[in-house]
Amino acid sequence: MDSLTQLALGAAVGEAAMGKKLGNRAMVWGAFGGLLPDLDVMAMFFTDEMGALAFHRGFMHSFVFSLMASLALGWLVHRLYDSGFYKTLFYKGLVSTFVLGIYTLLGLGLHMILKEAVETPFWIGLFVAIGAGMALLLWFRYVRKDLQPVSLSVRNWVWLFFLAIFTHPLLDNFTAFGTQIFQPFSDYRVSFSNISVVDPLYTIWLLIGIGVAAFLRRQNKWRRWVNWAGLALSSAYMVFTLYHKVQVNRIFEASLKEQGIAYTRYTTSPTILTNYLWNGLAEGDTAFYHAQYSLFDEESTFPQVNVLPKGLELISGHEEDRAIKILRWFSKGYFNIITRADGKLQLNDLRFGSFDGKFDAEDKYIFRFILEEKDGELDAHQERGGREINKEELDKYFSRVLGHRD
Repeated sequence: MDSLTQLALGAAVGEAAMGKKLGNRAMVWGAFGGLLPDLDVMAMFFTDEMGALAFHRGFMHSFVFSLMASLALGWLVHRLYDSGFYKTLFYKGLVSTFVLGIYTLLGLGLHMILKEAVETPFWIGLFVAIGAGMALLLWFRYVRKDLQPVSLSVRNWVWLFFLAIFTHPLLDNFTAFGTQIFQPFSDYRVSFSNISVVDPLYTIWLLIGIGVAAFLRRQNKWRRWVNWAGLALSSAYMVFTLYHKVQVNRIFEASLKEQGIAYTRYTTSPTILTNYLWNGLAEGDTAFYHAQYSLFDEESTFPQVNVLPKGLELISGHEEDRAIKILRWFSKGYFNIITRADGKLQLNDLRFGSFDGKFDAEDKYIFRFILEEKDGELDAHQERGGREINKEELDKYFSRVLGHRD
């Protein structure tokens, strides 16, 4: 899921594991562990785009990596606190820079998504105000403070890091993107597709839990209770999304049967930001069939089915090219090929659908790749430009979420 959610989950499990012994340090180190697996995006600096795509959510999202990293970090951090280095101004500066840096990156990422939907002066003002508050809090409650000694065994540190790191791929398993959690023994991607990669109704409970707990003393019993309440509510919501998944699958199967659509397999997944609007995608012999359904719809059916030809003839002779093989594996075979207006070929991962449920333009596809021939083979790069998310489109989207159809 998104970095903010992984940070919050890592902080919450860190607090649950060692908050009574470490106080807010447990949250900080838990948040670090929760973010660690996503550093695999750095692969883009060492390989090409297709190699980085295959590596992301790969080994660094596996059980083996979680175990190895927790053992190494547990020993290193134990030595750090044994040495007393954590009390130095230099170390405190590094930690403060890390915290504010993560906040800045999260803010910039959110701004890139919503810059057309939220007025820039309001967004920048809120961002700066919260950042200034965080900086002051760090200065008075951390940098200037004479920190208490830390007495925690290597085993306890290892346990904290293992929980924080391993819950990251466990959570990602519930998204359509999935993870290669069995690496290095298998590259199979586990993806239950029952929650969106960004779902505020899952994240908010974790943020409230750690946000309140952070201002309570470690000996205060309510600190543990409020953090556990955040974990319990977010987990309950996850169970709720699994129930939605079962409902949606049943309705999609019935809709396909009612419309006489023959298919060999299908998949369903929630759209971005919500668990109430779902994509249904079924595979036929020569085409895919896509439709959307909101749990607020008056009728329990997937209407307005889009027929999306596979277009495999457009890549005839290139089926074994490296880029095509990676994208076929990545999309689990749920892809089609179209010819763009500029004459180039575009491969679309259909599992992620389109923002408005329509496919009448090449930039409507959310996850798309441009194919170009290079040295006799088709190479691919992700196309991210094109459509901007503005307020009008957001209003239409949430109107559809609430069950309103065009």
